[in-house]
Amino acid sequence: MSKVNIRQLFEDKQQRLQLCRVGSSDGSKRNIDSDNVNTSNSVLIGHLNLIHPNWVQVFSQTEIDYLHNLSPEKRARAFKKLEQSITSCLIAANVENIPQELIDFADQYEIPLFSSPMPSIHLMWLIRHYLATELAESTTRHGVFLDVLGVGVLITGESAVGKSELGLELISRGNGLVADDIVELRRIGPEALEGNCPDLLRDFLELRGLGVLNIRTMFGETAVRRKKSLKLIVHLHRPQSGDFSQMERLPLNATYQEILGVNISTVNIPVVAGRNLAVLVEAAARNFVMQQRGIDSMQEFITRHDQMLLGE
Repeated sequence: MSKVNIRQLFEDKQQRLQLCRVGSSDGSKRNIDSDNVNTSNSVLIGHLNLIHPNWVQVFSQTEIDYLHNLSPEKRARAFKKLEQSITSCLIAANVENIPQELIDFADQYEIPLFSSPMPSIHLMWLIRHYLATELAESTTRHGVFLDVLGVGVLITGESAVGKSELGLELISRGNGLVADDIVELRRIGPEALEGNCPDLLRDFLELRGLGVLNIRTMFGETAVRRKKSLKLIVHLHRPQSGDFSQMERLPLNATYQEILGVNISTVNIPVVAGRNLAVLVEAAARNFVMQQRGIDSMQEFITRHDQMLLGE
């Protein structure tokens, strides 16, 4: 379960959204968690809605005018519905004068009330993206995550198979490091996973015999990436028999790994002496891009082979 604390939301987006705290509550006692969001029929953020309350209720001048035009009895019922709803936060967006009655209501029930000079639509777009990212399903994987020729590639394999050494060689060839050892993955869309590095390990690559290397310091800013969409998994393995000639040469069926419900294309590369793994990984990334564009070399070869057999 992922969780967003309202106080953390305020601190993370305060500068970007020019947020100011209006009510007395700082939001530290209120959270939005993914389990509750996924089981409710309410949206994360939207303009004031008393029928299907939003987790974050936004007041533009239109909503303020609506409340102002209600009779005292109807306004009291509206506030009662708001108090009994799932609402975790109130934000007044581009409102000249916030009614004292709304401020008193927020203070009475300890609902955080913030204000911003930004238009409500722009503000909701930014906060919706923030909440969706923070509440996304997440998991971790062991491996080296790199930006290889623009493709997010996760290199996996058993311990001491050479993942970090391969990562270093790819970096020296102009590719970028996202994470080494532990990769944090979030499902940011129905078919999209985004990977990043834990703060403690960011910029570092560990190699046996050399220790921990700071890739940003050694290779410069362009050698690291803050995050990247995961598109391809390259799994390194040593042939059990030790006989490379016995391995399948033409894998006819595409292979995938399922992570958080998303199928990720997977390539299995045997590790034996003399193979240039960096070139193979770059070739795998190029081939993945070609396949996304509808160019399948394996299928093209099979078609040509069938045509020759049929004498066409």
